[in-house]
Amino acid sequence: MKSDFKFANLLGTVYRQGNITFSHDGKQLLSPVGNRISVFDLINNKSFTFEYEHRKNIACFDLNKQGTLLLSVDDDGRAILTNFKSKNVLHHFNFREKCYQVKFSPDGKLFALAAGRFLQIWRTPEVSQDRQFAPFVRYRVHAGHFQDITGITWSPDSRFILTSSKDLTSRIWSIDSEEKDLASTTFAGHRDYVMGAFFSSDQEKIYTVSKDGALFTWEFTPKQEEIDLAEENDEEVDISKYHWRISEKNFFYANQAKVKCVTFHSQSNMLVVGFSNGEFRLYELPHFTLIQQLSMGQNPVNTVSINSTGEWLAFGSSKLGQLLVYEWQSESYILKQQGHFDATNCLTYSPDGSRVVTASEDGKIKVWDVVSGFCLATFDEHTSSVTQVQFAKRGQVLFSASLDGTVRAWDLIRYRNFRVFTGTDRIQFNSLAVDPSGEVVCAGSMDSFDIHVWSVQTGQLLDSLSGHEGPVSCLAFSQENSVLASASWDKTIRIWSIFGRSQQVEPIEVASDVLSLTIRPDGKQVAVSTLKGQIAMFDIESGEQVGNIDCRRDIISGRNLEDRFTAKNSERSKFFTTINYSFDGLAIVAGGNNNSICLYDVPNEVLLRRFVVSKNMTINGTQEFLNSSRMTEAGSLDLIDETGDHSDFEDRVDNSLPGSRRGADLSTRKVRSEIRVTSVQFSPTASAFAAASTEGLLIYSADQFLLFDPFDLDVDVTPQSTLECLKDKEYLNALVMSFRLNEDYLINKIYEEIPISEIPLVSANIPVVYLARILKFIGDFAMESQHIEFNLIWIKQLISSHGSYIQNNKHMFASAMRSVQRFIGRYAKDVVTASTDNKYSYKFLTSTDGGVVGDENEEVQQQAFNDDESEQEDEAMASDDDEEGWVGFTEKENKLPVDQKEENDSSDDEELL
Repeated sequence: MKSDFKFANLLGTVYRQGNITFSHDGKQLLSPVGNRISVFDLINNKSFTFEYEHRKNIACFDLNKQGTLLLSVDDDGRAILTNFKSKNVLHHFNFREKCYQVKFSPDGKLFALAAGRFLQIWRTPEVSQDRQFAPFVRYRVHAGHFQDITGITWSPDSRFILTSSKDLTSRIWSIDSEEKDLASTTFAGHRDYVMGAFFSSDQEKIYTVSKDGALFTWEFTPKQEEIDLAEENDEEVDISKYHWRISEKNFFYANQAKVKCVTFHSQSNMLVVGFSNGEFRLYELPHFTLIQQLSMGQNPVNTVSINSTGEWLAFGSSKLGQLLVYEWQSESYILKQQGHFDATNCLTYSPDGSRVVTASEDGKIKVWDVVSGFCLATFDEHTSSVTQVQFAKRGQVLFSASLDGTVRAWDLIRYRNFRVFTGTDRIQFNSLAVDPSGEVVCAGSMDSFDIHVWSVQTGQLLDSLSGHEGPVSCLAFSQENSVLASASWDKTIRIWSIFGRSQQVEPIEVASDVLSLTIRPDGKQVAVSTLKGQIAMFDIESGEQVGNIDCRRDIISGRNLEDRFTAKNSERSKFFTTINYSFDGLAIVAGGNNNSICLYDVPNEVLLRRFVVSKNMTINGTQEFLNSSRMTEAGSLDLIDETGDHSDFEDRVDNSLPGSRRGADLSTRKVRSEIRVTSVQFSPTASAFAAASTEGLLIYSADQFLLFDPFDLDVDVTPQSTLECLKDKEYLNALVMSFRLNEDYLINKIYEEIPISEIPLVSANIPVVYLARILKFIGDFAMESQHIEFNLIWIKQLISSHGSYIQNNKHMFASAMRSVQRFIGRYAKDVVTASTDNKYSYKFLTSTDGGVVGDENEEVQQQAFNDDESEQEDEAMASDDDEEGWVGFTEKENKLPVDQKEENDSSDDEELL
């Protein structure tokens, strides 16, 4: 069993607060998600999250123009300097003040920091200054503003800095002491906060934008008396006699909406403004021409950024956690993502491990792609909190249970809801289980002690299983023998034979209330987590307890700010609310209302690994000890409501309902969000697991961190000898030796240089001990490779030669076959669809030969086309019937007439199930 899991990615959250920025090449977008930073690759459609964490939420960050250094600062002024290329943390530093913005200079030698009302200029740490005692050296501090600085802008030549402030002014500062007198200017005249100040491309003009929607244009002109004097004497005017003055005033007139963010692209003279009502506008300066006016919702646009070429605009809204990348020339969205508005309740993996589905308190269900990290679809038909989601075995149908009294079935090919299951009474469902065959779906409720059983084909309620004497809290189906296990508040576990309409064994008594239940994949054991902090394992056939794990000493229980007792004496979180078996049944992962995720070894009943969910101190429960300097007789100073002291009026207004604890912002009404893990589940590939937490959807993986891990190695196996075998055309020996060394570059080189004609011979003679490893390699490699046919030939020959051995040893090849299945599921439907869509173009091209085609050639070409068309139809039917568990995301809408399409809806659903 693998135990070397590490944090791999953070899904479900795309933006929280702070600024967002593009990399200099414009291909990547950096966004702060709480106390971490996520990077979205807009070209390759991927994303990743840095592993390091801040102590609190990130307030501002910036990436230098060279794309090597990333500097992020949290709400307390603590900064982390990171190598963006290698993702390694270089240095920690504390600025000791709240920082509003940080900007690297265009030449990369300095960076400016807005710390309160002061402008601090620091030298950027250099590689040449190795082993230095203080990497951060302060260059200069400028004081002149009377309120907090809201924005910083560098001049293109890195000589000047523009600052905007809440004191209704902007100022220009010089880096060099010689130009200090030249640049000491205050730009006054605005009637509200100045949100931004910007240089034009030639630095002859300065634009300032205020919160009330005023745009002032400033020009550097000589004083009138100096011009007259110079004309009389025919002399050149001294530049020191010049001054900045307002040349033009413009206003946005946004109907009571305030400016929330603004940015300017000097090369294209484009000004982008975001407003508090969700609207954003594009203006061309200096003529103040409105280019576009659009809206991204009803919530304020908190930040805006523009890439270096001026083509893509990025917007962030913290209220709903929205992140948009908009191409203004084509008026299309490059990226449009939004996290859950409310807390995440549950998650489930698709059978091929390529997608994760999450459900939330806001009633929405989101489908996330594990590889890219992006949301593929959102279902919002539920009218209340969704409590459980579960896939059918083939992975094309998703089931969900909700507190609105319905269980719904979702088609993940057409992305629609095609079944709604309800009970005889209006009750709230909180647990769900799906039969592996997809014939039956079961749900339990807190309102009723019965288990409801529906037929998926007809949607009819088949039965209500009675026997529990308390609310049903957990349900789970065995994947092998369709045995249903249920747990209840009556401290019992019951095993049901659904198709035999009976209980398989007597009720299993548990010492305490059952909080979570999971069945081992082979269907022979069931494990439950209890209120007493125990994980108990029972044999399903005999009903006897076969194991017990005491988890209380392994749980990291934090102390909330309002607690009057220490974390050691807390009984609030000394148990797990969610557990899950690994695919091989040798490990259990567990999480609960605490700051720890524990991985246990089942046979030995010991703790393998413990993961800390978050180090974010703004969330309750992440600290084991409170800061004594913050404690008073009345309690912690962090519990004091300071919203009335904010300078912005909208920040002082509290629109939440009195006593309300639901919603995205749980910090209102002195209620902080608490760290908790609501659901954990292993990936079917057994190489990763996911956890739904307060911070988002955490993915822990063991795949991305491959070190030198040789297999069956001896002295004669070296990279040089492997390459010599390849040169001598000993392909089988070279391939086996590369897998014994387990070096990725060597395996890739040898795999791609084996001729297609040799693949059947190599596949037939490869030792079975390497079979699972090579299948796993091909499945992962094919996801990135462009040689689709080459990979498919390998898969076909390996399965044809060793199919019987794979069939007899399924447990050894489960992970490898799922990797292969994921590859086929991603590409097969696209290939069939492309072939079907282009058959008429193919017919035209093959039936035309310079405008003159003989009758004989026409007959031959027509016959060839008919044969090819029938092959395509057979291929499409085979891909629909034989390939289980794969889903294509680019399927076109059915092109049948409307009446015929309606007639075929019911048959489509039956085929789908």
